[in-house]
Parts: sequence; C-alpha cells; structure tokens
Amino acid sequence: MSNTSFYNREELLQMGFKSLGENVLISSNANFYSPETIEIGNNTRIDDFCLLTGRVIIGNYVHVSAYTSLYGKYGIELKDYSGLSPRVTIFSASDDFYGEYAVGPLLPQNITNVQGSKVTIGKYVQVGSGCTVLPGVQIDEGAAVGAMSLVNKNIPEWKIAAGIPAKIINERKKELVNKINSIR
Repeated sequence: MSNTSFYNREELLQMGFKSLGENVLISSNANFYSPETIEIGNNTRIDDFCLLTGRVIIGNYVHVSAYTSLYGKYGIELKDYSGLSPRVTIFSASDDFYGEYAVGPLLPQNITNVQGSKVTIGKYVQVGSGCTVLPGVQIDEGAAVGAMSLVNKNIPEWKIAAGIPAKIINERKKELVNKINSIR
C-alpha cells in the first residue's frame, strides 16, 4: 500500500474496477464489493469508510464523502460534478418488510422479496449529509437535498428539497454551471 491515505494508481488498477478514469483519489479505508461492476470517471474522489457494492457508475469530477454507502444491486449512477456529503446512504434495492417474506441476504431467494430499481443522481447535484435515498429515485440536474433528508420521490431539476420525506423548499441558482464551464 502507498504511503498516503489514498491508493496509488497501480493499486487501483489491481482492484479490478470495470473502468477507472484518470486523477482518481480513493481512500485506502474505502471498501468495494464486486469492483468489476463499478465504473469510476476522471477527477473523482472517494473518502474514508465509504462502501460501494453492486452496479455503480461514477462520472467525472464527483466527490463521495466519508462514511457514504452505495448499494447498487439495481444500479446507481452519479453524473458529472455531483457530490455526496458525509454519511449519505443510497439504496437501489429494498427488502419486503410486510411480513409475507423473510428478510436477509443469507436466506434463499425463494423466501425473500428484494425489489428495486436504478437511482440516478444528476449532473451538478449535491446531496447533504446524512441523507437516505431510496430505490428508483431520480434527483435531476442541479438539484440539492438538505441534510438529514429522506428522498423517496424524484426531485426536479434546479430545486432544493429537504425533510422527511423530502419536499421542494426552494429554487437553486444555476451560476455554478458558468463557474465550472470557466475552468474547462
């Protein structure tokens, strides 16, 4: 392992990601299950104690903050310039808790009922600390989600949502796009 808290390029390549961009910083304290199903773009950073599993696609200039978990059984996509603050959890699958089925990953599939669908985090989206995003949710371009929110429905583009469950509370300005475009 390298002398920094981030894996070096050679170590990252040995992990066997489906694809790996340039200028990627991944903490040596992050965990990956099935890295062969994970795609990571350019200029991306994944911090300490993150957990990524399943089909996860991470775009360019994406930051995944400490203690974030991405459970991508049905797919999770983080588009360019998006960010996940500390302790965000995104689920693309969920067990059936109504009592008709058993719950647990070690039980036979014929007695469980895991369902879900892909989660998409759009371009320029920021998800606040401690948020939970449920299966099938799409957070559209430029939206922001306030800390400690439960996102169980889609968030339209350039809106700010917060709460349990998350509701639209304001509009988000688009000036950040001009600033990003000025550095390209």
